[in-house]
Amino acid sequence: MNQNDWSLQDEEEAFNLALSQRTDELYRVPNLTPDEDGVIEALVLPLRDMVIFPHMVTPVFVARQASMLAIQEAHSRTRTVIGLTQRNPEIEEPGPKDFLPIGVEIAVGRLLSMPDGSSSALVQGRRRVEILEFTRLEPVIKVRARVIVALTKADRQTQALMRSVLDLFDRCIQLDRSIPEEAHLFALNIAEPGWLSDMIATAVSFNFEERQALLQMTDPHERLKHINKLLAEEVDVLELEDEIHSRVQNEVDKSQREFYLREQMKAIQTELGEGDIWTRDVNELRQKIEQAHLPEQARVTALKEIERLNQMPPMAPEVGIIRSYIDWILDLPWSTLTEDNLDVKHAARILERDHYGLKKAKERILEYIAVRSLKPKKERQPILCFVGPPGTGKTSLGRSISEALGRKFVRLSLGGVRDEAEIRGHRRTYIGALPGRIIQTMRRAASANPLFMLDEIDKLGSDFRGDPAAALLEVLDPEQNHAFSDHYLDLDFDLSKVMFVTTANTLGPIPPALLDRLEVIEFPGYIEEEKAIIANRFLIPRQLEENGLEEVGLNFDPQALQRIIREYTYEAGVRNLEREIGRVCRKVARWKAEGKKYPEQITAAVIEKFLGPPQFFETETERQNEVGVAAGLAWTENGGEIMFVEVAILDGKGNLQMTGQIGDVMQESGQAALTYLRSRATILGIDPDVFERLDIHMHLPEGAIPKDGPSAGITLCSALISAFTGRPVYKEVAMTGEITLRGRVLPVGGVREKVMAAHRAGLKTVIIPERNLKDLVDIPKRARDDLKILPVKHMDEVVGIAIAPELVAEPPRPRRRQDESNGEEDVNE
Repeated sequence: MNQNDWSLQDEEEAFNLALSQRTDELYRVPNLTPDEDGVIEALVLPLRDMVIFPHMVTPVFVARQASMLAIQEAHSRTRTVIGLTQRNPEIEEPGPKDFLPIGVEIAVGRLLSMPDGSSSALVQGRRRVEILEFTRLEPVIKVRARVIVALTKADRQTQALMRSVLDLFDRCIQLDRSIPEEAHLFALNIAEPGWLSDMIATAVSFNFEERQALLQMTDPHERLKHINKLLAEEVDVLELEDEIHSRVQNEVDKSQREFYLREQMKAIQTELGEGDIWTRDVNELRQKIEQAHLPEQARVTALKEIERLNQMPPMAPEVGIIRSYIDWILDLPWSTLTEDNLDVKHAARILERDHYGLKKAKERILEYIAVRSLKPKKERQPILCFVGPPGTGKTSLGRSISEALGRKFVRLSLGGVRDEAEIRGHRRTYIGALPGRIIQTMRRAASANPLFMLDEIDKLGSDFRGDPAAALLEVLDPEQNHAFSDHYLDLDFDLSKVMFVTTANTLGPIPPALLDRLEVIEFPGYIEEEKAIIANRFLIPRQLEENGLEEVGLNFDPQALQRIIREYTYEAGVRNLEREIGRVCRKVARWKAEGKKYPEQITAAVIEKFLGPPQFFETETERQNEVGVAAGLAWTENGGEIMFVEVAILDGKGNLQMTGQIGDVMQESGQAALTYLRSRATILGIDPDVFERLDIHMHLPEGAIPKDGPSAGITLCSALISAFTGRPVYKEVAMTGEITLRGRVLPVGGVREKVMAAHRAGLKTVIIPERNLKDLVDIPKRARDDLKILPVKHMDEVVGIAIAPELVAEPPRPRRRQDESNGEEDVNE
């Protein structure tokens, strides 16, 4: 060893010698002798922020003058003092109420000066004392106290408790590195339960309040029980701390090991001339960006993110976020386009091959293709909105359009979308942020000019997270969508080359600002003749193929299809029709698989055997001309319907009652019809006074079905005129039209479906408003030839066509007021 080692060893031996001498001084100080009552009188050493227990040796730091005087006087007389712990350590000059009632008699060694100007002394706790009174407060506090004699013997229960405490203390020493291992050995040699609890309370770092509580427990058994509880809690905390420390240490070791291996790998790759994998990946990304033909803004942003990525360590948490962002930029079709097929004849063949009818939609697509063929660089794309009932071919037509144009087809369902971020995406500051569904779908399309179908746009919702319909305003506006901004990308993305097609069942829920950006094309429900053609061309062949009946040659008679359409389906589209055809095919397939005889020709007679009893029944027309009953025509989402109006005249006070679940608009039509009738009463041969003496009840059968709209106006008026004049309405006549107070007949909607309902019901004459003649072009020629369709301008024309001139019933005549008064006089007599 060198000279410095010897000097350090000498210094350590000198320190140990001085500490031993100071400890010996403490042991030579005798305890105070109590009087016959067990009372001692001694000076007080105030203690703050610390608790001294009996038998324990510890240093105390003294700064207050009174405390220094107490120690000097006790040392000069070789006497002990009483250490009292302050309740609140912040009090500089404590009084009697500021101390705990239990203190400890302690022996104090010499004062030693510290570098900071304070002093310290070594003290040893001797025994607990209970403070009786304060005999002096200045200059040094002096008290009288009774010595608390502790039990030194332990019974069996106490011995068991001591063993439990020792086990917990041993576990605590193993987990807490601040407690020396010799402490457990020292504790094993303590036989007194009180001494053991005080020793452990000194060794373990309990909080100040718990130490105060332990000091004031004079019963050794209770003190041991409390120590046992505190040790159990401390062990739980230490075990959890150790587990956390071990986990952190393992992670650190793992990170260090990975760093070391990565550095080794980097050195090996450098020696082999391969370069660093991380650097190679970053360089590959930079090369992809340069080759991707990105817009200038996207290219600059991507290169900036590459530089950030290059400066980060490979295991940094933000690396994955930046890498995902760059991947999104690279994967988007910024300039990838598919070439449009602008052959109008080819497109017409595709559309006609896949769909029957839908004339307006097909014409609009062919017009677009024709314009593009004449002006290939046309940037503005149409934004169409197909509106119609379910099952009318809106979505499937979109697929056919994409095939006709040679564009990729992508579809996004908007039903139930309520969050604006679903359209625009989340900002990258959020964990797990992604672009909106518009950008995600464009990535899936891998083309900058796909046919993008936004399905169920009328099913969009809105809540506290925003209004997605408002976010679509930019997407579907040709003036804005060339620079669509997604929150995640934060870059302008060009959607102007995308052909957007939206679908909806109704236009009502679509906000006006959004609807203004859409070119609406209505898909009317299919009439019976169209359904039959669609079934023969598309549905039956598809079901035969799906059910393995292609080689059977199964045929459906026209009457069988008609019966399925009328009695087993009630819809505007053809989905349920296809289901019912599929049911028939499956039953035939089962019979064939079982080796049974099966029909190759499906006739109307066997339909009920396959599909069971009919599910729907058509309204039957009247068998003879009736007074007060007129046939109207109604439009529903599922097609046209015959609707009868019945009028009954009763004695009363001129009230009008309408029943049959009538809406407000239809009730107003009834009021207008009645007003027109009263204004023409004289011309029609009706006594004007009867309206004051009669009640009118108008009823529309099938009361469970809601009915509304103005198109029943002339039907209501015809039934009223018939009831009041006694002239019947012709049974083969049906009508539709709105009526005004002056008798003018205004146009209505759904004429195509209404006329076809009349034709289907076997009626001969249909009265329509003259301004609805334009709608007859959509009606099949056979229906126009079979029906006598009469346009009218005024209600007078309707009366001449629909109501017979001869009376078949006595017009209602209420009792006159004179007759009533005579009747009353007779009764009085």
